[in-house]
Amino acid sequence: PFLGGSSDEDALNQLEARIESYELAFRMQSVAPDIMDLQKESQATRDLYGIGGDHTDEFGRTLLLARRFAESGVRFVTATHSTSRYGNLWDQHAGLEKGHRGNAQAVDQPIAALLHDLEARGLLEDTLVIWGGEFGRTIYSQGALTETNHGRDHHPRCFTTWMAGAGIKEGYEHGETDDFSYNIVNNPVHIRDFHATVMQLLGYDHEQLSYKYQGLNQRLTGVLPAQVIKELVL
Repeated sequence: PFLGGSSDEDALNQLEARIESYELAFRMQSVAPDIMDLQKESQATRDLYGIGGDHTDEFGRTLLLARRFAESGVRFVTATHSTSRYGNLWDQHAGLEKGHRGNAQAVDQPIAALLHDLEARGLLEDTLVIWGGEFGRTIYSQGALTETNHGRDHHPRCFTTWMAGAGIKEGYEHGETDDFSYNIVNNPVHIRDFHATVMQLLGYDHEQLSYKYQGLNQRLTGVLPAQVIKELVL
């Protein structure tokens, strides 16, 4: 009864499920220290990611851990550039040039290292790497508007996301803005289409994963039509 089951069988099933979840947590905890030990990597690999570098150490460690997780069979890894000596990360409403320059210095080498490392180990062909955020920056400036102190506002109308590996077409650019980078004028991509494309690259048909709820066919891409962006896929 304390498990909320309607019968002895329901209670037993819930208890077994809970035990399995605890066992899974224990197995994960038991292997995590070994996976997270970057000293097991060669000095050349640590140098490749910029570990020990003035700008690149923290994000380099993050992405090397991401590669070790992927190599160990972890199916989904999130790597966040979460700290910065230059203020609000990529959200520079002021001091944009200094902030973005510093942020780029922090992530550029580790990203290149991750892609190179995944490819060298034969992992890139079935690993999808996605880099992006939830909005871009306006083309026009805001803030103090001095030579050394200016910024840009949030801009959700158009921004850039890039992907690599797992069947993504190399060297292809999709979509185009107007001359002021304010509106999309060619090949707009809705988030539903982006999700459908990602699922396709991961081996899922978004139209097959659906269930009835409140009279609608609910999908991971939403209830409105979504299309795979075929131009992005090999």
